[in-house]
Amino acid sequence: MFKGLIKASLTAALLAGNAMAVAAQDFTIRATANSNENDEDYDGLVVFKNHVEAASNGAIAVEMFIGTQLCANGTECMQGVADGTIDVYVSTSGGTAGLFPFVQVLDLPYLMADDRVAEGALANGSQFITTMQQMVADTSGGAIRLMTVGNTGGWRNFANTQRRVQGPGDLAGLKIRTVVADLPQELVKALGASPTPISWPELFTSLQTGVVEGSKNGITDIMNMKFPEAGLQYVTLDGHAYMGALWFMNNDKFMSMSPELRRVVVDGFYQLQQATFASPKRKSIQAYEDFVAGGGDLYVPTPDEKAAFKEAAAPVYDWFKANIEGGEQIFDALTATVAEVEADIAAVYEGDLN
Repeated sequence: MFKGLIKASLTAALLAGNAMAVAAQDFTIRATANSNENDEDYDGLVVFKNHVEAASNGAIAVEMFIGTQLCANGTECMQGVADGTIDVYVSTSGGTAGLFPFVQVLDLPYLMADDRVAEGALANGSQFITTMQQMVADTSGGAIRLMTVGNTGGWRNFANTQRRVQGPGDLAGLKIRTVVADLPQELVKALGASPTPISWPELFTSLQTGVVEGSKNGITDIMNMKFPEAGLQYVTLDGHAYMGALWFMNNDKFMSMSPELRRVVVDGFYQLQQATFASPKRKSIQAYEDFVAGGGDLYVPTPDEKAAFKEAAAPVYDWFKANIEGGEQIFDALTATVAEVEADIAAVYEGDLN
């Protein structure tokens, strides 16, 4: 896809560069998120817009397009970023896996234990993020930059309509909704359940009618979509995947700015990332309370039970490295970074607890 776009985007970049010189370095960033104003992506964009416009003294304006005004799906939106009709776009790993298969490493289960580890591993400058940024640049022929990775919805957990799940054996036979991508289906199969690809808009009715009996979602999505009313009454906080949000930017637009303005944009993405890290933590408090108040069963696995989940899911790591282009490289980068972050956290605990 990108090969056909890059020539066009280079031509557009030359024309745009001449126009920008005339405009005395005044820029407009068109940013879109296929979500709504209750989403962490929106929270992040509001923070980004405020920071960039203020820190640039008005030299950069940020226009926000929430929903499908500029593009309807991941493929269409990423094409817009590549050809410069869209400047900034945010996507889950599933939304861009067709273009950048290696980003599915974020969906691999049980590699990051908690928020502290995840936020350290996703910090710009870490080995993992630097590796992924280079892979995005190489794959897109330099058309697209990965600016940062934030969060959108907290952690994925197993939820179902049938029974409490305390270990992988309790998932046996359950029909679990997945997206069409191979990796989440491989995970569900590894844990003994039956993967059933269902589109997001159809999930409520599918739970209600028994087409599927469970899903892999964060609590805010579960409550926002009113899934308990469809029978989803059991949630296990196994935290198998951190719901990463990948923020992409058109490279020509970024590089057409002065170094000073590029720094403002980079700082803006840092502020955005921190906002999206914090937002799900606050929103999940009320969501969990509402779930339990409505009769929901909320279960927290013991350390031994969580270890059993990870052991059962381990074959997915080998599948990923063997079947995903760039899989081994990005897997090694993430696991190495996580080990470094965990060691740093352990050292901090050592000082703080003694």
